[in-house]
Formats: sequence, C-alpha cells, structure tokens
Amino acid sequence: MTLGSATPGEGGEPPVTVMVVDDHPMWRDAVSRDLSEAGFHVVAGAGDGPEAVRRARAARPQVMVLDLNLPGASGVQVCKEVVGHDPALRVLVLSASGEHQDVLEAVKSGATGYLLKSAGRDELVDAVRRTAAGDPVFTPGLAGLVLGEYRRLATEPPPAAAKDGPAAPRLTERETEVLRLVAKGLSYKQIAQRLVISHRTVQNHVQNTLGKLQLHNRVELVRYAIERGLDRPGAGEDGDQGGDM
Repeated sequence: MTLGSATPGEGGEPPVTVMVVDDHPMWRDAVSRDLSEAGFHVVAGAGDGPEAVRRARAARPQVMVLDLNLPGASGVQVCKEVVGHDPALRVLVLSASGEHQDVLEAVKSGATGYLLKSAGRDELVDAVRRTAAGDPVFTPGLAGLVLGEYRRLATEPPPAAAKDGPAAPRLTERETEVLRLVAKGLSYKQIAQRLVISHRTVQNHVQNTLGKLQLHNRVELVRYAIERGLDRPGAGEDGDQGGDM
C-alpha cells in the first residue's frame, strides 16, 4: 500500500487525510497511489471489514474511500460503524455495482457519495476532494435516484413514538437557513457563497443541527427538511440575509 506525506493543500492547509478500503490489493494500491500523487495524505488502508473499522478508529482519516464488497463485514456495515463512531468522517463509496439498492443502502448507512469504479482518475480525485468538503458526490444518473428516495422516505408517516415524543429542538434562524439550502441540494460551498459565510461555518451549522435534532447523517437531515417542506421553491429563501449568527 502506498502511504506518504502529500504537499499541503490550498492556502497552506494540511493535506486531506484519506483511507482506502478494498479487498483487491492491486486496486487498493493503485487508488492510494493516484490520491497520493494528487496531494492527499493516504494514512491507512484495509482489505476487509473488521480491519477497516479498526484502522479507521486508529488513523482517523477525514475521508474513507470504501468498496462495498468486503470479506468479514460488508461496506455498508463498515460505513455505519465508522460514521457512527466518528460523524465527522466522510465516506465515498467506490464500487463496481451501480445497482439502485446498493446505492441507497450505502447512502442510508451514512456515505456522503457514491462513485462507480469505471470513473477516471481525475473524476476520483475531484470526488474525494468534494467529499472532504462535505458535498454529496454521485456518478451521473445516481443523484436523481438518491433524491427520489429522500422524497419517498419523507412521505412515509413518522413512527408512533416520534408523534408522542418531545417537541423538536429549536433551531436558530441561520441553522434553519442552512438546513433549507441543504434540502434544496446545494453543496456546502454553494451555501457558503449564498449566505456570505465561510465553508467551515456552514459545516459547523450542519453539525450543530445534527446534534440538536439527534440525527446521524446528511440523509436523515435532508429527510427531516423535506418532511417540513423546506425543499419547496421559495420556501423562505427570499428572506435569507447575509452574515453569520
């Protein structure tokens, strides 16, 4: 496996740390080499599910590039465990399967994006970079599938326990603005530009909102927003104001 230190990122920031998980050593090495040459710091690799979970907890990468078909534990199970342990970890699934069920299961487990192995090197590098920024990244044709599933889930009635539970925590005005734009499919970078705040501030608002609502990932967050109609055109967007809270 190719591990190494990469050159710092833009603005003198440290390089994004990445872990590559695949049960084929030659493929794992090739992906690791491509990412290292592109300026990422590949801090760990793994060839099976249990090993991936152990090494992710030890190395604490910012992005995990994850195959779904793994011995010992599936990629979906690995994704659930590592994201549950470290919600800040971004997972980009890199799979040979374009089956709709595989895509949806991966996203529901907490994956930020899903890329087919037929993708080119430049597409992979861009996908990892965008995943590190928190943007959802999908092979063309899969994004619409995922959004359709969000909407289907939003039409399902909530569990009875949720109806009888305590009132939803109160979000700040800015958290609500960010949530609305997430539901409309904007990337964190686009949200930052729209609200005239920094990319990191957007990420902080999303993490705070996840904590307040006791949600675990972007899938659950988008579902919550769609259930409340925040994705509809003109749903309060005209009232957005610049600046930060």
